[in-house]
Amino acid sequence: MSKLRVNAFGISIDGYGAGVDQDLNNPMGLGGMALHNWVFGTKTFRAPITMEGGTTFHFVTDGIHPALARAKEVAQGKDVRLGGGVAAVRQYLTAGLIDEIHLAISPVLLGRGEHLLAGIDTVSLGYKCMQHAATDHATHVVLAKER
Repeated sequence: MSKLRVNAFGISIDGYGAGVDQDLNNPMGLGGMALHNWVFGTKTFRAPITMEGGTTFHFVTDGIHPALARAKEVAQGKDVRLGGGVAAVRQYLTAGLIDEIHLAISPVLLGRGEHLLAGIDTVSLGYKCMQHAATDHATHVVLAKER
C-alpha cells in the first residue's frame, strides 16, 4: 500500500517553513532561503514537468483529495511524495492524509512567517516521532503514523 510522504521539509527552529513577505520574486519570504539550498517555483509552471530520470510533476488545482487520488493512480502502489509549501503540507497534515513527514530543522530563527504546525494537534491525528538525528546543519525528525 502506498504512503503519502513529505521528504526533507525545511523549517526554522521556531517552526516556520517560510518567512514573511513572500512573493514571486522571493517565494521563501524574508530569511526563508536560509532553510534551503534550492527552491522549486511551482507558480511559474502550468503543464506536467518531466525531470531527468523520468520523474513527472503534475500540478492539480481542484483540491487535495483529487490531487492525492491522481498521484496514487500514477504511482501504481509506490509511495507518493508531497511537494509544495507550508500551506499545501498543512492542508494534507490537518486532514490526516500524510503517513510520514521528514522535517529538516535548520538552526535559524525567522520569528514570523508561515508556521508549519501551529494549531495542528499531531498527537490526536496519530503522529509520533519515529526517528531523529542531529547534524551540524540541521536536526532531522521523522513523524509518522503507526500502522
